Amino acid sequence: MILKKEFYERETTTVAKQLIGKKLTRKIKNLKLTGIITETEAYRGRDDPASHAATNLTNRNQIMFGPVGMSYVYFTYGMYFMLNVVAKSKKQNAGAVLIRGIYPQDGIKIMIKNRGIKNINKITNGPGKLTMAMNISMKENNLNLTKKSSIYISEGIIPKKIKKSPRIGITKATDKEWNFSINTKDYF
Repeated sequence: MILKKEFYERETTTVAKQLIGKKLTRKIKNLKLTGIITETEAYRGRDDPASHAATNLTNRNQIMFGPVGMSYVYFTYGMYFMLNVVAKSKKQNAGAVLIRGIYPQDGIKIMIKNRGIKNINKITNGPGKLTMAMNISMKENNLNLTKKSSIYISEGIIPKKIKKSPRIGITKATDKEWNFSINTKDYF
């Protein structure tokens, strides 16, 4: 079952934690690429200095201020697309969850071809790797992930233990333990 809008209408860090174990699906024509979400990070609004939404509304970050359940894709380091889903409570001005990693399930051969790497543990174990493997770009920005479309998130597995740690690759708000993950060896 695809996650409903209500799932994303909660505090961003809660949603980030509860996305662990859910299934990310990417449909391209007749192809279906899927994976279990193994790592996420929460980015809030003006109260989170590491967030794109920490300052003013811009063309880039405006999706974070809009309706929940929408995809927020941005380009970084001049080479990688990052997939996020807008998630925030009614009290928050903005928020999104970065999907940092998945464990491939369906369409593995296509993901291997897209990445040019054969080690299944390294195909999608990072946000840029994930978008390359699943062929996600700016074309997938601002899509409703609560409906069956080219990208959506549905029920998956129930994680036994979710690890939390500081977010990766940021220089502000490094004390926040808003990175959530599972050890794939415990499941796959």
